[in-house]
Amino acid sequence: MLWQAWWIWVVAGFVLALIELVLPGYVFLGTAVGAVVTGIVMWLGLPPAAWIAASLANALLFLACVSVVAWVLMRWFLGVRKGQVKVWDRDINED
Repeated sequence: MLWQAWWIWVVAGFVLALIELVLPGYVFLGTAVGAVVTGIVMWLGLPPAAWIAASLANALLFLACVSVVAWVLMRWFLGVRKGQVKVWDRDINED
């Protein structure tokens, strides 16, 4: 099937990375990394490759797990930007 081709995952990862360039916010970047890693695992024939190729559900589960790990690692290394959260200490209706 289509999800069994390793290059489809790599191309999908690069497309998601391009979408991230257009719509920045680290929304698609974790999924892009997950898709590229999924494609590389299938290309190299590493042990989870046969399990990934068994069904689309397995492939999507692997993609989701790798994406979450990639997002958490990026968040840990890059951190939260200063001034990203606005804390309100006074209400406009208090006067």
